[in-house]
Amino acid sequence: QVQLVESGGGLVQPGGSLRLSCAASGSFFSINAMRWFRQAPGKERELVARITSVGTINYTDSVKGRFTISRDSAKNTVSLQMNSLKPEDTAVYYCNANVVLISRAIAEYWGQGTQVTVSS
Repeated sequence: QVQLVESGGGLVQPGGSLRLSCAASGSFFSINAMRWFRQAPGKERELVARITSVGTINYTDSVKGRFTISRDSAKNTVSLQMNSLKPEDTAVYYCNANVVLISRAIAEYWGQGTQVTVSS
């Protein structure tokens, strides 16, 4: 069984920073792409940032220049450094990963989500 566990959410003032982390645990062969999604109240879940196993990175336009995604493949973790936060960044943030299982099948996993609230 594979689990993704996020940490690091919270309440921050506009202009502030937060760092989200996600750790994968369980039995698997490797992890391909790792992503951060977010879902604000009344809105659809959106992809925020993605990092592949070889380090290719993509961001949604609204966070470019403010957010930085990184991963430690040895520790099976992915992080999202969020700077210059805005109220519109308020959402539940989810970690997502494409995991290569012991059988070499690929499965998609989600974390439980962590709340980020940007408010004065």
